[in-house]
Amino acid sequence: MSTSDTAAAREELEELGPIDYIVLEWPGRQPTGEAIPPLLDLVDRGIIRIIDVAFMAKDPDGTVGALDLASLDADSTFAEFEGASTGLLGQEDLEEAANALEPGTSAAVLVWENRWAAPVAAAMRRSGGQLVASGRIPVQAVLAALDALEDTTPTEG
Repeated sequence: MSTSDTAAAREELEELGPIDYIVLEWPGRQPTGEAIPPLLDLVDRGIIRIIDVAFMAKDPDGTVGALDLASLDADSTFAEFEGASTGLLGQEDLEEAANALEPGTSAAVLVWENRWAAPVAAAMRRSGGQLVASGRIPVQAVLAALDALEDTTPTEG
């Protein structure tokens, strides 16, 4: 790789938005694909960029198997993700994801760039800033906290 190629690759990395990953689990062998169109809409609108995706299933006996996207029908909703693998997700990552799954479920592991946040992230890096903490609050936890607050709020009357 030449010096100019290295500099161009470095510059491209400097402009990346934050990268997230999720492991989504469904009961049974395969999700319906209902979430795919809204996800692809985010990609089409430039809000996110899918970096890597993997599908797997965990049998009732705990055996885990990967789903090869290339083996899907061309008209399958999931076929949209064929070729969306950069190799960033390694075997160790998939094994860790599989440990989180309940037996008798299927799952998707998604890695994406938050393109909407790229300009802010790049500006922060250029100014010497760096991410030192990050987190997610599951919707279920927010709803439970709001319910708890509602239960402790005195009613007017």
